[in-house]
Amino acid sequence: MGDVPEFTTRPELAGTFGMVAATHWLASAAGMAVLEQGGNAFDAAVATGLVLQVVEPHLNGPGGEVPIIAFDADRGETFVVSGQGTAPAAATLEAFGDLGIDLVPGSGLLAACVPGSFGAWMLLLREYGTLRLRDVMSYAIGYAERGYPLVPAISWGIASVADMFREHWHSSAEIYLPAGKVPPPGSLFANPALAATYRRILAEAESASGDRDEQIDAARRVFYDGFVAEAIAAYVASAEVMDVTGRPHRGLLSYADLASWQPRLEDPQTFEYAGLTVCKTKPWGQGPVFLQQLALLGGFDLEAMGPGSADFMHTVTECAKLAFADREAWYGDPDFADVPIETLLSAKYASQRRGLVGPAASGELMPGAPDGREPVLPGYATRGFPIPELPDVAPSFDAGPLPNLDAGTGEPTVRTSGPEARTGAPGARTGGPEARTSGPGDTCHIDVADRFGNMVSATPSGGWLQSSPVIPGLGFCLGTRAQMFTLTPGLPGTLAPGKRPRTTLTPGLALRDGEPYLAFGTPGGDQQDQWALSFFLNHVHFGMNLQQAIDFPSFHSAHMPSSFYPRQAQPKVLDVESRVEPDVIAELRRRGHLVNVRPGWSLGRMSAVARRNGVLYAAANARGMQGYAVGR
Repeated sequence: MGDVPEFTTRPELAGTFGMVAATHWLASAAGMAVLEQGGNAFDAAVATGLVLQVVEPHLNGPGGEVPIIAFDADRGETFVVSGQGTAPAAATLEAFGDLGIDLVPGSGLLAACVPGSFGAWMLLLREYGTLRLRDVMSYAIGYAERGYPLVPAISWGIASVADMFREHWHSSAEIYLPAGKVPPPGSLFANPALAATYRRILAEAESASGDRDEQIDAARRVFYDGFVAEAIAAYVASAEVMDVTGRPHRGLLSYADLASWQPRLEDPQTFEYAGLTVCKTKPWGQGPVFLQQLALLGGFDLEAMGPGSADFMHTVTECAKLAFADREAWYGDPDFADVPIETLLSAKYASQRRGLVGPAASGELMPGAPDGREPVLPGYATRGFPIPELPDVAPSFDAGPLPNLDAGTGEPTVRTSGPEARTGAPGARTGGPEARTSGPGDTCHIDVADRFGNMVSATPSGGWLQSSPVIPGLGFCLGTRAQMFTLTPGLPGTLAPGKRPRTTLTPGLALRDGEPYLAFGTPGGDQQDQWALSFFLNHVHFGMNLQQAIDFPSFHSAHMPSSFYPRQAQPKVLDVESRVEPDVIAELRRRGHLVNVRPGWSLGRMSAVARRNGVLYAAANARGMQGYAVGR
């Protein structure tokens, strides 16, 4: 059984003015600067998000998306900003069938949805922020124009796709291979084309009006109905881009798709647990799977099991398998699909499903039948569920040369279980352009709390430098989120024009007695609602402070089908950090889990902020050596 750690990698920050926690220290510092300037949490979140698009280009970009959950103290309400763009009008099952494609590719132009991130940030700023557009954009413009020091993972990410850039994606080579070479870690790197794009958006917005709100609206129009949209549409219409299929394809996104899209405000999906109201997105994201896990776990005495114990890890893992199986069968954009979410979160349904948790590791994918509706799984999820063999040895943190480090997170690619690794790693494939790519990037995360009582949690992602070529003249590339649709007809997650893909992006926020208590989240694809769950349970059940809960040894299941191309599953596989006790690992293996021991500080990139008794708190993950919390 694990104990509450006495020491942590960093202190849990505490103060009363404001807190910002993000996956890159420069972004956190920008958010804090906005708070010091007099801005609120919403202003700070926008500035932080725009900086992340510059300093973590391997993890997100302006061509990506962002779901945001926040609490507005003035209105006393919790809300969601849906910054997930929709599938193009031309993205039909017939269009992919005509191309002979049965899985939406994980790179190139075919998987591009409408970029939702910029519009979402503008909506948040206009409706809830207080500062002007220039005040929040200046930090991102400065780093794009004057440069920032590259973290090692960016260099490794560029290296993993350098051959693709040189041979096929020449516009990306112009940006990311200065003088034809991979920029080394620590070198000062600038993106003048992106800086120019930001500057032109700002200039056109300010020339349109002197009014703050009208400037923000004008900036959104410039992006979706002005020169940005025109450049995107012209490129997609003319370019045939090599992707993971081994063939070049022209994209489906059009100017009309961009001009007609709007971000929107929604109510969160909520669940009551341990005296908290836990808030997630609706099932167009995977967020409700976090709530389903809580519903299942509510019937177990987790505190008696203890943190880090075999009983605890087994129980959490088996409940995750059940919740994620329901995700595969039932989740999708509720504008298009009848998702039985109330039943999936009901006490009766959880009680029925809880009985499937046995003493041994399950090797099946078992969605339930809410309201008596029989589940149907997409084609990729019914491929026999083969069980792989894994080595029993635990690698050291420095095992393997740098080229065998994951381009998305900098973690050793000992096996394939994350969204990045599961699509391949440098040297993991042979033949075709896919052999020269490492698959998608990862994701970022932001949490902010201010002295006014506001709180924000956001998970920007997509538009990675590895995803598709840079759009000439803009300095950023499009996303590939449509790879999360299934091409199996008639399912909640089936591709359709104007539909949001069921994403993995899942910020979290919890209220206590109607007041904001905790904002939290992590990058990590399918692992997001597993790593975040461990953190949440450590904090809520075992009394760990935010930093202790983040630092505690982590684990996750790779049992469920991946949301990323090529949609593979690894039944019974359980990844654990090597800091987990050896006797716990042995017991998990005895129960039938295929335990893969990962380096001791490799699973998760959590950050969090909290408010308790008038004091603000923050913490960030030491894993990856770039996330930081700041505040006072």
